[in-house]
Amino acid sequence: MSDLSADGALIAANIETVKQRMAAACGRVGRAPESVTLLPVTKTVPAERLRAAYAAGLRSCGENKVQEAKEKSEALADLPLSWSVIGHLQTNKAKYVARFADAFQALDSLRLAEALDRRLEIEGRTLDVFIQVNTSGEESKFGLEPSVAADFARALAPFERLKVRGLMTLAIFSADEMAVRACFRRLRAVQAEIRESAPGVCVDGLSMGMSGDFEWAIEEGATLVRVGQAIFGPRPLPDDHYWPGLGGKREKETP
Repeated sequence: MSDLSADGALIAANIETVKQRMAAACGRVGRAPESVTLLPVTKTVPAERLRAAYAAGLRSCGENKVQEAKEKSEALADLPLSWSVIGHLQTNKAKYVARFADAFQALDSLRLAEALDRRLEIEGRTLDVFIQVNTSGEESKFGLEPSVAADFARALAPFERLKVRGLMTLAIFSADEMAVRACFRRLRAVQAEIRESAPGVCVDGLSMGMSGDFEWAIEEGATLVRVGQAIFGPRPLPDDHYWPGLGGKREKETP
């Protein structure tokens, strides 16, 4: 760590702290720490700061806004970083995701699936995708209703460039632990339903949990947690800038 900048050293220390908390959460429920992947959420983190983070061990980045992700991926093209777009995507921006992203975690419409598949064909690429499910029942959130997720998963079969890897959700933005855990449990129930009714669809991944609730998510079965502020510190803008359609004010820390 002595070769790192002060900021890089702080980021490295924060990553290690998050990983220790993840391991502790795994231990509480008898899971192996390696069963959960950490996706650092880098939205609003400048590209040059990500260079310091790379020196500290960062290898993957999660971004909500595709334009921001695209610009950073171009600015950091010399680094072997993996990019995940984790926020809502308009179909007219599918072409950007198809060019540079390794994963897209907010798939919730067949129209978008078709647009991505078509652009991926042009680019000669494939894309790992997670189906976004609205487990909180809030109208302000994107994502499929749990009751239609299995049908949607089956309908993705024709899109050969899309590689379904799992499900993603945003829990209710609340300090109520039981309410948050209920969202995570609902995603697990959707996973079980898809496994039974659409066994050919891989939904092994459960992307759930952010800076304020990732330990609860791990205890409820998360295989990937999206953590930003616990690694990079507070962000300057309100939550609805990063999560369009959020509505209301979050009562606890965002990713």
